[in-house]
Amino acid sequence: MSDTRIQALEEKTAELLRTADELSDIVARQEREIAVLTHRVQMLMSREGEREAQGGGGIVLGDERPPHY
Repeated sequence: MSDTRIQALEEKTAELLRTADELSDIVARQEREIAVLTHRVQMLMSREGEREAQGGGGIVLGDERPPHY
């Protein structure tokens, strides 16, 4: 193989390694974000479950009468 060909392959390999590292960082960040969001959803579901168990917290829509009428 010529030196030019070897250099081109080395450059391509370096570029691919850099891209793989960047993608790995992105996946790790997304994994952390998903974990945080999953935790928040679990907290919200728990709060809503507690609210429903207490019998309150209904949402009044614009065309519905409030419960005190």
